[in-house]
Amino acid sequence: MPAASALHVLIVDDQQTMRSLVRNSLQQLGVREITEAADGEAGLRQVISKPVHLVISDFNMPNLDGLGLLRAIRAHPPIKTTAFIMLTGRADRELVQRAVQFGVNNYLVKPFTVAQLKEKLEAVFGPLT
Repeated sequence: MPAASALHVLIVDDQQTMRSLVRNSLQQLGVREITEAADGEAGLRQVISKPVHLVISDFNMPNLDGLGLLRAIRAHPPIKTTAFIMLTGRADRELVQRAVQFGVNNYLVKPFTVAQLKEKLEAVFGPLT
C-alpha cells in the first residue's frame, strides 16, 4: 500500500460539515491530497477530469446520489477501478447489498471515528504506512 500521504481522495457529500469531518479525519491519518464535491454530478465531473485513488461519497444527495455516482464511475473505463467507500447514515441491508452489487469497495456508517475510517481504508488498500 502506498503511504497515506500518497493517496488522492475525493469527498462527495452535500453537507459541508460532513465533508469537513471526513477531510479532518483523513488528514489525521496522513492523507494530504483531498478534493471535495457538493453532489454526485460535481463529483463525477471532478473524478473524470482528475482521477483519484479513492472516492468517499455520501449515499443521500441531490442531483446524483451515491449509488448513481458509484454506477457512473464503474461504467466509465478510465476510472472504473477507482476505490469507492460509501458513507451513509443508513446501514440497512438493502442499501449495502445494492452498493456491493454495483462494486463498492467498503462502506462507513455515520457517525464514525478516525479509527473506523482507518479500518475501512486499510480494508481497501492494505496497511497505511
